[in-house]
Amino acid sequence: MSWDEAFADLYEEWSADMTADVAFYVDLACAADGPLVELAVGTGRVAIPVAQATGRPVTGIDSSPAMLAQARARAARAGVKLDLRQADMRDLALGEPAGLIYCPFRALLHLPTWPDRRRVFERVTASLRPGGRFAWNAFAFDHRIAARLDGGHQQEPVPHTNRYSVGDNRIDIILDSGAKSSLWWATKNEWLGLLDVASLELEALYGGFGREPFTGESREYVFIARRPVTGNTH
Repeated sequence: MSWDEAFADLYEEWSADMTADVAFYVDLACAADGPLVELAVGTGRVAIPVAQATGRPVTGIDSSPAMLAQARARAARAGVKLDLRQADMRDLALGEPAGLIYCPFRALLHLPTWPDRRRVFERVTASLRPGGRFAWNAFAFDHRIAARLDGGHQQEPVPHTNRYSVGDNRIDIILDSGAKSSLWWATKNEWLGLLDVASLELEALYGGFGREPFTGESREYVFIARRPVTGNTH
């Protein structure tokens, strides 16, 4: 597990600065033909605005009971319907194929290995309607930033320390309480390779949520892929 349940206690404060992605995923959801599914739904930070904007339920998958409890309470206060399911995204299985599956806030980076990610991408393909979309974002790793932050204590957004493991391609975020969340970074070619093995087509790669072009200076991957309308899939 790369996620300590105690991290959920401060997750709302941790994610408070991440707001630019909401409109991006809402826009994709409004254009989707078919059920809406969020992987790593967390507290419902994105799923609740999606449900409000579309007037449709969102299926939210998360492995964390503590995060799902927060999502249920927030959805109830907002008066929206979320179908929240405690499950591992690597075992994604839906009763009805989705029109959109999305995974915000770099959550795919919590998967530690290539086989883990490949399994998710293949399950996504199997769970999408032909022509359905898969969208996610992840940071474009900068070793210079990682080296600068390694071992240093930071107060914002909540007090924490970052640890950088070069050999494992991993960053550990350790809260002062001892709760830890780990991220394993991936390169652009690794993401494109995952699309290839899962028989998904790249629709767009942006450098930010304003759909700006991805360049050598971009620090965020924002991907949209699509299940082909025809042809073989895994």
